[in-house]
Amino acid sequence: MFTFANLYYEFRRIWKAIRLFFILSGPGIVVMVADNDAGGITTYAATGARFGYHLIWFLLILIPVAYYVQEMTVRLGAVTKRGHAEAIFAGFGAFWGWFSLIDLLVVNWLTLVTEFIGATSSMRIFGVPPWLTVIGVYILMGIMVVKGRYWTWEKIALIFCAVNLIYIPGAFMVHPSVHDVIHTGLMPHLPPRGFSNDLFFFMMANIGTTIAPWMLFFQQSAVVDKGTKEKEIPWGKMDTFLGAVMTVVVAIFIVVVTGTILNGVNIDDAGQASLMLMKTNKYAGTFMAIGLFDAGFLGAVCISLASSWAFGEVFGWAHSLNNKIREAPWFYASYFFSLITAGLVVLIPKAPLVLITLFVQVVAVTLLPAALVFLILLLNNKKTMGEYTNTLWQNIITSTIVVVIVILSTLYGISTLFPNMLK
Repeated sequence: MFTFANLYYEFRRIWKAIRLFFILSGPGIVVMVADNDAGGITTYAATGARFGYHLIWFLLILIPVAYYVQEMTVRLGAVTKRGHAEAIFAGFGAFWGWFSLIDLLVVNWLTLVTEFIGATSSMRIFGVPPWLTVIGVYILMGIMVVKGRYWTWEKIALIFCAVNLIYIPGAFMVHPSVHDVIHTGLMPHLPPRGFSNDLFFFMMANIGTTIAPWMLFFQQSAVVDKGTKEKEIPWGKMDTFLGAVMTVVVAIFIVVVTGTILNGVNIDDAGQASLMLMKTNKYAGTFMAIGLFDAGFLGAVCISLASSWAFGEVFGWAHSLNNKIREAPWFYASYFFSLITAGLVVLIPKAPLVLITLFVQVVAVTLLPAALVFLILLLNNKKTMGEYTNTLWQNIITSTIVVVIVILSTLYGISTLFPNMLK
């Protein structure tokens, strides 16, 4: 009886902890899974088709990289109660504040265009015209934000995050060789073609789609809007780590799918990959298409909010999802403006949509070091952060991430200017 009572109370304690985690979790999982957006799905699909399983080890490295970058936004938001744009203005002044904001808005808008590209290309597979898909996305995203509650928005977003896992069963449907995945994918090495401009482009694109500037702004603002307290920071870190694992695991399964069926095939976008997969495995191709729409939709939701939160923080407007439209008109106006204009670009005849998708990933990683430097400096302000200031170990890790990204960006620039130099 005593043992049963102990087990019962232990079960209640664990269940209470699980419930608390689900209550406090959200921003980390949402931002990480949303980072597997339409551009990301295209990048992963193209990576698998171009290099097979050879870059899976590189994706695994991105788990701690993504975690250490994003967990800083949890601490910064919970302690300062400021979004990232507001924190930069307060910490570095108007010049650097506007520099960061303009960078964010330009890249966010371009990225938002790629989300509509993904959503329309996936639904075109099922016979839905692009204009109808765009209108449908407008309506769905409008419904999500006009409820006037952050909690409601977050739980709906988490449902779309769950749909993103559809790539996992899709990978099992194509029956990959487990032996090849492990031996070819997990051991760090260069692909058979070796050191090349092409390899640099894909490595940078994968970094850019796993860690993007908008993610810093989004998660910190979401932490503030959610009302996360300092004592809840450990839960926020756990939420972020789980999200980092989820996003890379899904990326790996996408690489496995295209690396198994489309290895050696040049693909321009995930929609094209879906159609090719359908010829071999109808269900795997269908899952890829469904996942692509979900990725584009979820990415659009988060990126448009990141811009609107930043706008509201800088101009002092009411900028919370807990506000009704009449209480925060400029916040919602900026949200729908970026949404509508980005959607219209996709409907322009003969727009270079594929080029935009891949270009955005590389631009994002090129601008990432500046955003990370600001973040690291903010986390080292002891007066503001107190006991939550970066430790020496955290500074070493995050500084190393910045240096590596700068080196990769530089090498890519050199390889672009002198394409024969690395051959």
